[in-house]
Amino acid sequence: MIEITLQNPIVQSYIIHVTILTAKLLLMATLTTTIRMTKGVFQNPEDAKLFRGEVKYDDTTVERVRRAHLNDLENIPAFWLLGALYITTGPWDTWAILLFRIFTVSRLVHTFVYAICPMPQPIRAIAYAIPFIIMLYMAVQIALFYITAI
Repeated sequence: MIEITLQNPIVQSYIIHVTILTAKLLLMATLTTTIRMTKGVFQNPEDAKLFRGEVKYDDTTVERVRRAHLNDLENIPAFWLLGALYITTGPWDTWAILLFRIFTVSRLVHTFVYAICPMPQPIRAIAYAIPFIIMLYMAVQIALFYITAI
């Protein structure tokens, strides 16, 4: 049986990376709002009226930041779950910590090249693919571990 304690370096690393990614997720909502306020572009008439802006659904800057946020919402919660389950398989400390680090850095890079400073492909695709492959790897490892345990 794998012992999961706060003294476990993998658990500590997981907690740090989940915290960073959660803060990033919260900041993306704030960034979207900030861009909307700065540009005076809103999706709801009452917001546009209150802040003396306009209703607009296709502002390229707002949409780019919003899509980056949605991409985070599709990927980061999956990491929370898979990372926690992966810990239960008793992976090698250094390897698990490296996967968590690479995932987190890649998600930060993805946001940077998608929402903050748009760059040409394949940079964004690579920044997306690396954490996606890490999650697939963890999912396979979890499945293999528990299938062989049955």
